[in-house]
Amino acid sequence: MAKFEILNTDSDSAARRAVLTTAHGKVETPVFCPVGTAGAVKGTTPQQLKETGSALILANTYHLMLRPGIETVEELGGLHKFMAWDRAILTDSGGYQIFSLNQLTKTDDDGVEFTSHIDGAKIQLNAEIATNIQNRLGADIIMCFDECTPFPCSGSQLKKAVERTIRWAGRCKQTHTNSSQMLFAIVQGGIDLPLRTHCASELVKLDFDGYAIGGLSVGEGHDNMIKTVNSTTKFLPQDKPRYLMGVGTPADIIAAVKAGVDMFDCVLPTRNGRNGFAFTENGPLRLRNNAHIDDTAPVEAGCDCYCCKNFCRGTLRHFFKTKEYLGPILVSLHNLRFYQRLMTKIRRAIEKNEFADWAAEQLKTGS
Repeated sequence: MAKFEILNTDSDSAARRAVLTTAHGKVETPVFCPVGTAGAVKGTTPQQLKETGSALILANTYHLMLRPGIETVEELGGLHKFMAWDRAILTDSGGYQIFSLNQLTKTDDDGVEFTSHIDGAKIQLNAEIATNIQNRLGADIIMCFDECTPFPCSGSQLKKAVERTIRWAGRCKQTHTNSSQMLFAIVQGGIDLPLRTHCASELVKLDFDGYAIGGLSVGEGHDNMIKTVNSTTKFLPQDKPRYLMGVGTPADIIAAVKAGVDMFDCVLPTRNGRNGFAFTENGPLRLRNNAHIDDTAPVEAGCDCYCCKNFCRGTLRHFFKTKEYLGPILVSLHNLRFYQRLMTKIRRAIEKNEFADWAAEQLKTGS
């Protein structure tokens, strides 16, 4: 059922335009996935998400495992029913959340033992458990369990994490039982290019449905990130989707598409929206500033989102100053629509074989 079909390529870069067919519909790539950490994209309804143009959203295995629990999600009808989302869903394996949220108590070749950030309980997670949980949740795309490392990281720690990630990926594939789901492996290795090459090459031998580039956007900076992505994509199959996890800013996305990446997810649109930070084609807008007290302009002229069609900057500033929930909701909706409009422009530029020139202009202006 799952299929990845490349429709157009850019002659002056590695960018490509494709369609990813999942059990819950087709996804046009390059695609941006809003993040629904605990089963909901903060401050938005599923219908509003559809109106922004979202076709694929991400849910976090780690958070759903801890609360409400996998059995509860199953009893409530499965993940799609739970989220009231009839389009495609991607779940991560929990590896990044363990790295970022918890004090690990033990990590070995079998897996990890960590402390729940909710109640302090000791929890075991490994390749088999993470895969089984995702099989039961029923997302369209699931991720292999991996070991994410901090930045900076010692060479020995990085190498050990890469070898574990490769072994765990093999165990995930052996455990995976839901044929309606696509299973993606995750390439690790920090900004060590030979290690990234080794990890990618070994994972490709195992033949997954797609390949993610993980362990970036953890402090290495834009230039190191893009250098790593450019190097890594060269060792990933042309006929499989490529996913850059947890990225990022518009400039990050444009540069990564140029390197041949197809899929992205990031919390920036909603996290920044909740803090009065709006993305626009002319750069960021900070709506709490006094300059917007009597500003009658929309967040962005020409934007077709609900926020821009109905509210002005002065009203939005008032909502943030008075802590009205509507302010964060509206700016989150605008940011989500901004990202989807950006992806539409990227896809059209690739279709016209104009992406390289368009991207150069966008990156020059700092978009």
